[in-house]
Amino acid sequence: MSSASYRSTRSALEESLSFEDVVMTGLAHDGGLFVPSSIPTLDKGFIEDWKNLDFQQLAFKIMRLYISTTDIPDNDLSILIEKSYSTFREPEVTPLKTLDADKQIFLLELFHGPTYAFKDVALQFVGNLFEYFLEKRNKLVSEETKKQRITVVGATSGDTGSAAIYGLRGKKNVSVFILYPTGRVSPIQEEQMTTVEDLNVHTLSVKGTFDDCQDIVKQIFGDRDFDKKYSVGAVNSINWARILAQMTYYFYSYFQLMKLVGSSDGKKVRFVVPSGNFGDILAGFYAKSMGLPVDKLIIATNENDILDRFLKHGRYERSGEVKATYSPAMDILISSNFERLLWYYIRQNLTKQDDKEAGRILNSWMSQLKSDGSFTADASVVEQARSDFDSNRVSDEETIETIKNIYDAHPSKYVLDPHSAIGVRTSLSFAAKDPERNANYISLATAHPAKFAEVVDKALLAVEGYSFERDVLPTELKALSTKKKRISLVDEASVEKVKEIIVEKLGE
Repeated sequence: MSSASYRSTRSALEESLSFEDVVMTGLAHDGGLFVPSSIPTLDKGFIEDWKNLDFQQLAFKIMRLYISTTDIPDNDLSILIEKSYSTFREPEVTPLKTLDADKQIFLLELFHGPTYAFKDVALQFVGNLFEYFLEKRNKLVSEETKKQRITVVGATSGDTGSAAIYGLRGKKNVSVFILYPTGRVSPIQEEQMTTVEDLNVHTLSVKGTFDDCQDIVKQIFGDRDFDKKYSVGAVNSINWARILAQMTYYFYSYFQLMKLVGSSDGKKVRFVVPSGNFGDILAGFYAKSMGLPVDKLIIATNENDILDRFLKHGRYERSGEVKATYSPAMDILISSNFERLLWYYIRQNLTKQDDKEAGRILNSWMSQLKSDGSFTADASVVEQARSDFDSNRVSDEETIETIKNIYDAHPSKYVLDPHSAIGVRTSLSFAAKDPERNANYISLATAHPAKFAEVVDKALLAVEGYSFERDVLPTELKALSTKKKRISLVDEASVEKVKEIIVEKLGE
């Protein structure tokens, strides 16, 4: 069963869009996110059929379920996938490593792409999709002046920006504008974004928080006239193609685990995911819903813990302000992708599979969140969330402690970045509650530790023999500090100021 038609989470109208439409549009004009109305269910024999596929072959199988051959024929899809993952340093793309055999904790390394972050897995693919669809559309247009172009606008708390830029740099008919909060990304993250010389790339340092940047992006998408004139597209995890691309590594790591522990292991599998905007773990929800035998998806949050609080209390409530932590990519007040999950739960529990009514209810919840800063979900929705998910909150002090403990204990002196450390700390916490060792834990490592030098050094500088430059920093990243930066400074979080810069740069 395939699911190649899409709708908005907030729409009460009958509508059906293609995969191409949702990729190129990004955010629905009603403010909602695009979702497939149904999630395909895999045949019972899929594990046996898929277990020996490589990453690229597996990606094709999964993506084919969500992309019609009208949008992308088989051969073209294979070429797009091969092209996207040829840029990774590891032949396995996302290798699974044993972190603690005794506690059955495994680490899924997602940082082997061009920018050393998990977002490369999706954004290398998304960049190629944009170029593919634009070429497809422009073949039908004879005059150069009428050819379609796209203006990609995104907000980042660190890694999305550089991954988007590296996925889109030099792409024909694509301009990319990335907003990031001034002083709230790591130096290497900023250098990765601002030292790219391709003229279609623009970085905007905005005085404010990540949520301010995200709000500006959403306002730009909501401006129909601006969108019509400049063809605005999305690279944040609001773009459905990112979620789709991330599903592959849940299946792939499951099959890797079977080979590491033996397929007759018989133990439950739990995925532990450092979570901010909820996109990474949402891909796991789709994998689980399709039939991957996952016991639990465990949300690992930092002290900005809206998701942990929701699971514990059933109330989705933004806190007063974003707390700056050692894991800045997770420093958010609102987890944008969470509404995709809520749409399915509302549809299943409150509307008897009525798409339109689910959209109406979710829209009312999101309106309440915007006006009051919170909403309380129906008990049936909360209970279903608790059946699929669990959660844990990790402090800055625990993050530092975990980086040091893993470095000390691991035979190869393994170094975690602070986000990955939150996942590992959560894995250790849940393993401690499971003395019978009934589960294997796959913890998602989301970034290379070199991207967070200050935090890693804080944890390890006192350890004898440790050297950041020697043990952590790749040669490729060392060179960034010598390059010239290209930045537009925005001295207040103003959508009008950002629009002015976009128009100016496009004019150039």
